[in-house]
Amino acid sequence: MKEFTYNALPGHIIFGAGKLQSLSVEIDRLGCQRVMVLTTPEQSSQGDMVKELIGDRWVASFNRATMHVPTEIVDQALDVAETANIDCVVGIGGGSTIGLGKALALRTELPIVAIPTTYAGSEMTPIWGLTENGIKKTGRDPRVLPTSVIYDPELSLSLPPFISGPSGINAIAHCVEALYAPDANPITSLIAEEGINAISSSLATVVNEPENKEARTKALYGAYLAGSALAAVGMSLHHKLCHTLGGSFDLPHADVHTIILPYATRYNADAAPEAMLRICRAMGTTDAARGLYELNRSIGAKSGLKDIGFEEGDIEKAADIATQNPYANPALITQKGIIKLLTDAYHGVCP
Repeated sequence: MKEFTYNALPGHIIFGAGKLQSLSVEIDRLGCQRVMVLTTPEQSSQGDMVKELIGDRWVASFNRATMHVPTEIVDQALDVAETANIDCVVGIGGGSTIGLGKALALRTELPIVAIPTTYAGSEMTPIWGLTENGIKKTGRDPRVLPTSVIYDPELSLSLPPFISGPSGINAIAHCVEALYAPDANPITSLIAEEGINAISSSLATVVNEPENKEARTKALYGAYLAGSALAAVGMSLHHKLCHTLGGSFDLPHADVHTIILPYATRYNADAAPEAMLRICRAMGTTDAARGLYELNRSIGAKSGLKDIGFEEGDIEKAADIATQNPYANPALITQKGIIKLLTDAYHGVCP
């Protein structure tokens, strides 16, 4: 067995149906007295529910979290936080809300209690992302890792299929990249393979039977594993492309991950054979890229970048941005190769 280094990240995980009710106890455990609640505009009602659970320790709410964490939104939230003199952030929602919480923690070092309602997995990582002037920048910092995470599958029962499906594929993307990351190790690979299996075997049921609690629980478990795997390793081509397309072209985060994943996997297939074998084993397929493409089709996901507002004339521009300061990747990243990848992804052809 090869030598490896694995850094297990700290965090307090509470998992199970109905566990949202433990929020008050968790706030007590952290010794916090002035709590700010974060949501998107669409999830304000869930924020109100959290506010009631927190009781008199609630002092502020901010419901303008949005995709790709624009710096102007962070500034607005920071103003509210400073005015209320908060000592803790509770974020309920998906990657947009938890990403905003991370951005606040990066500036203030306040503890975060994350309550994910999608399968984004970002609640398990020390990775932050900010978008400014059309460019999304990412980084790693232990200060942004949530102190506590409450996983309650009951919160995802109302998540509509068109969000649930891509959100699950987004989580699978974390696992796929963890498998071929330059700093991958046997532990993260075990976690990633199990994550792919848990999500891929439950996602069609989640989409077709949204109130199936068993499937929701399994998918959420897979998302937890996906975030845990990505937290311990570096990101590669897939995430670089998605950060480019999302941050510079304002495309929906989970849909971009869903569309790009089969093509990024095909791009790296020959250079990462062991990772491909693990993906195939986890999904019960003989071709990793095609298996992911077929999974997308089985959940009714959009198949091409053309379907989510990307313009064909922007392919070369996107390739230019994505090949500047590229992330470490198994296969050599070339302008010609990325243009072909994006062209195929634009049309949604089988990889």
